[in-house]
Amino acid sequence: MNQVRIGIVGSGFMGLTHTEVICRYLKNARLMAVGGGSRAPELAARYGVAAEANAEMLMQRDDIDAVIITTPHALHGPQAIFAAQHGKHLLVEKPLATILEDCDRMIELCRQNRRVLMTAQSQRFRQANVVARRLIGEGAIGQVEMVSERQVSAYNPEDTEGLIRETAGHLLGHGIHNIDRARWFMGDEVSLVGGVSASYNVPSPHPGSSMTLLRFREGGAATIWNSSECPLPSFPPSSFFVRVMGAEGLLEVDSYGLTRMGTAKGWEVVYEQPTFNYAQEPLSPVRLQSFTCQDQEFVDAILEQRSPSVTGEDGRAAVEIALASFLSHRSGQMISLPLPRHA
Repeated sequence: MNQVRIGIVGSGFMGLTHTEVICRYLKNARLMAVGGGSRAPELAARYGVAAEANAEMLMQRDDIDAVIITTPHALHGPQAIFAAQHGKHLLVEKPLATILEDCDRMIELCRQNRRVLMTAQSQRFRQANVVARRLIGEGAIGQVEMVSERQVSAYNPEDTEGLIRETAGHLLGHGIHNIDRARWFMGDEVSLVGGVSASYNVPSPHPGSSMTLLRFREGGAATIWNSSECPLPSFPPSSFFVRVMGAEGLLEVDSYGLTRMGTAKGWEVVYEQPTFNYAQEPLSPVRLQSFTCQDQEFVDAILEQRSPSVTGEDGRAAVEIALASFLSHRSGQMISLPLPRHA
């Protein structure tokens, strides 16, 4: 194989994002079809590819090697399992699934069928974070001891309620980025989780706001503050923000702005992302940079017959932590990991 033939499942904003990336930026990849969602025919026509009536028909096509799943989060598990059963390589938008049983099943199927399973965690490929992780790996701030993650966005009554419903809550739907980055920066696994969740402005069984505390196996700690219910003007700089305390220095990362390192000599800017307008330029090359690197990694892993840099196991670990945070809220207790089967 010298080219990966890809199908997109889902036709919303993330379906558009991956479609643009494949058609304009990827090497050794070709988009074959789009299926799933009312906007699939329009999206397929826009990029000159086939439109399938539903996701299942797309995933059964013989001319598709790999599937990228971009549908509402509760559909990720069942659709990924169906695609894996039909021998497809998989890139699944975060979260990998909303229950651990689905994560385990798709991991097992892809292992049995020798297919690549990659979790889409675009923040691992955004340069502000890449630079920070490189500095951590080089020992620039010493051993990472504590991480403070924040993703807080303004409450918008026109779309926040639908967003929370679609994502099964802000922590699982979007804070999963922060959970994954904390694991990545810490270079360790979580052993204990505490959490408090609530919906302050949106009447929904899925919480729009969460506070999560993590303890890592080697003694590190992290806090994760997530909310889509913040009043205007919200908090600067951007919604993806993290502070990292090492034994010998500090890092402060705005995923869409500056990465700064602090040492005894003071603070210095080590990276600055070019500016772009997210609302007016959703397909800006600056925004798509991380998705291009991520999707190229998926294609390269298939062609090179190797594991991707963000595995299905990484995706499962983040889901487990989010579910443990919800369980901690319900029980009023800290939750030890791993969770029991079928918790």
